[in-house]
Amino acid sequence: MSLSFRVISIGALGAHPLWQEKAPQRPDHATTTLITSGDARIIVDPSLPPPYLLARMKERTSLRPEDVTHVFLTSFHPLRRRGLALFPNAPVLLDAREREAIGASLRSKLAEAESAGDAAVAATIREEIALLDRTEEAPDRLAPGVDLFPLPGETPGTCGLLLALPGHTVLVCGDAIATAEHLERGMVLAHPHDASQARASFMEAVEIADLLIPGRDNLVLNPLRRS
Repeated sequence: MSLSFRVISIGALGAHPLWQEKAPQRPDHATTTLITSGDARIIVDPSLPPPYLLARMKERTSLRPEDVTHVFLTSFHPLRRRGLALFPNAPVLLDAREREAIGASLRSKLAEAESAGDAAVAATIREEIALLDRTEEAPDRLAPGVDLFPLPGETPGTCGLLLALPGHTVLVCGDAIATAEHLERGMVLAHPHDASQARASFMEAVEIADLLIPGRDNLVLNPLRRS
């Protein structure tokens, strides 16, 4: 089995609270990672718009978009899927808990919009439902050495991917761990869906992996492993 990974695009917080920023200073986008395992080529969180993501792929890999076999979303947040149009034929995988929770929320909002006679809002929600319907429930193992690692809290079903490499483990965290500064200070993002779950997921991520790929930062060494 050949298993490898590469960060394609390093994400960023528009306003980084641990840099004392209160207003957006830069475009807000998520870290995008490529995972290769055997014949599987998995893009995680295609956050940039298609032209920009394509440029990053050309810089960081020899793969073409059509070579990607799967797309995995750590959550259904719009920030994580702006580049989906680059992979029209690849299955889009989402953790079952996220898919179910978001689906229920969207259906409830659609009913409210229709009841209020708000056609514009209803149309937008239908587009979101159609996009959610394109996703598939992610299996527990996406490919050899690539396993789901649930990290709920930031969203109802935030989910990472745990990579079992020879001698060490790597966890693609999504926003369960946002940046290197959040990791160092043991902090989660403000206003998570469930703060208690978010903190528990943060601790599980730190306990399990040697290397971490935060949701808005580059690959970092787990501080508990530095000794």
